Amino acid sequence: MTGPLWTGLSGLARSLLPRPCPGCGAQLGAQAGLCRPCRAQLQAQVSAHSPLRPHPGPHLLTLGPYAGVRRRAVRALKFAGARELAPVLGAALAAGVPPGWGVAAVVPVPLHPARQRGRGFNQAELLGRALADQLGVPCVPALRRTRAGPQQARRRAAEREDLQGAFERSEVPLPPGPVLLVDDVLTTGKTARACQDALQAAGVPAVYVAVVAR
Repeated sequence: MTGPLWTGLSGLARSLLPRPCPGCGAQLGAQAGLCRPCRAQLQAQVSAHSPLRPHPGPHLLTLGPYAGVRRRAVRALKFAGARELAPVLGAALAAGVPPGWGVAAVVPVPLHPARQRGRGFNQAELLGRALADQLGVPCVPALRRTRAGPQQARRRAAEREDLQGAFERSEVPLPPGPVLLVDDVLTTGKTARACQDALQAAGVPAVYVAVVAR
């Protein structure tokens, strides 16, 4: 059997199979991504202080610290390929984007092509698409990574590489106006700073940043 009927039946079967919530381990049932109690813990908040700015001012959007539901959800998305989490996390972030930021486009932090081939996807791009859909703006691959390196998240802060110049503007056009740079986690801020510098050097007037956790 093929076609829309088979697709619908397959989706129904998957929804009825026992599936643990990545956030807490409870059964998801027909719920997608995260259970309702875990979704309720995803509260977007804007920060004025981070390693990304020398002076305080609202610029960083997160769903909270890298712990609990947020940590488990990020790891499930990134390392277990739980892509159905991206729309849930993206929508939670979109709900907290201040209208005053005037975001014209969402830009995901890119992976090096070799890393993306190995993983099969870029989690920041999945989050960026979901967030952009909610905001009604384009998700634009406006950056590319020019050199590979070890995974920052798996290194101690003192060991993380200098990423200055590791990103450059791609040829994909951006609409005029501020952009929202999206990644899964902010740690030391080196990756986001390098991306921010590349965008600003290319003439982007303002760069805001959204991450699931920090």
